Amino acid sequence: MLSRDLPPNLAGVRTRTGTMYTTGVSRCESGVRTPTAAVDITGLHMRYRDVVAVDHVDLTVQPGSITSILGPNGAGKTTTIETCEGFRRPQRGSVRIFGLDPIADAKQLRPRVGVMLQSGGAWSGIRAHEMLHHMASLHADPLPVNELLAELGLTGLTRTPFRRLSGGQQQRLSLAMAVVGRPELVFLDEPTAGLDPQARHATWQLIRELRDSGVTIVLTTHFMDEAETLSDVVYIIDRGRVIASGDPTELMAAGSGNTVRFSAVPGLELAGLRAALPPDTAADELAPGSYRVSGDVSPDLLATLTSWCASMDVLPESILVERQTLEDAFLELTGRSLR
Repeated sequence: MLSRDLPPNLAGVRTRTGTMYTTGVSRCESGVRTPTAAVDITGLHMRYRDVVAVDHVDLTVQPGSITSILGPNGAGKTTTIETCEGFRRPQRGSVRIFGLDPIADAKQLRPRVGVMLQSGGAWSGIRAHEMLHHMASLHADPLPVNELLAELGLTGLTRTPFRRLSGGQQQRLSLAMAVVGRPELVFLDEPTAGLDPQARHATWQLIRELRDSGVTIVLTTHFMDEAETLSDVVYIIDRGRVIASGDPTELMAAGSGNTVRFSAVPGLELAGLRAALPPDTAADELAPGSYRVSGDVSPDLLATLTSWCASMDVLPESILVERQTLEDAFLELTGRSLR
């Protein structure tokens, strides 16, 4: 639906699907169209009394991408996003949305930016379809309300007051409210919190459709599998600083590597295996008969392992390669202790 029903004025740049859009394109003084970052944060610094919430953050979001901003609670994500949305004024540094100031140029940006609030943003007594029709009426060229309700599984709930919707249903309505105006940039705060698996995957599909239609998505989430599945770029923020960034594959590859687990007879002597394995690779017996090899797992490493087993006349009952996930990389970078 979304890729077919773009506004008539969205033409000029080709997306990966061939749909045409103008997200993030500006005109320079010479009249030549030049690409502009959808979000450009430089040296952002925010302090609350003695607490530094954001410590000289640099962050760029390219048009037509899904960019996730991840971090533990209190890392500075919310403050960073709120300065982008124009709710807070930077104390130091600069924030630009499509080259514009989120506060000084709020009137120009308002039609171009959608914001999904985790708390909902709807009146408690209003019905779902009334709220969405009201939001649509505020925009010049909104998406078809009934189609959007259907895509998010809300058609049967149009007569239900907002306060009587489940938490997941309220989340889906909040997402619909954020995108109904066909924004060029959407900030999504925990968009699948409280959703069941079916609704979660439907929401992921909608987010992908938005991205493939040329819409820029900035996503904050505590679900690492969500960020791994959806993101083109991930920024990890901890204690107010960007500590890592890149596409999910790059971040996962920068971790401690994958793991091979195998089962065999208990008590194998592993000294020969350790000597044969590449440097910085470990081999341990975690429990009787349960073994783990961790490091940079490659075809050569697997060949070494199976050759060693053959030399020991050992037939493994199972061999399992467990790849590094984004959650593994996140925990390595930010630690495992509770905040």
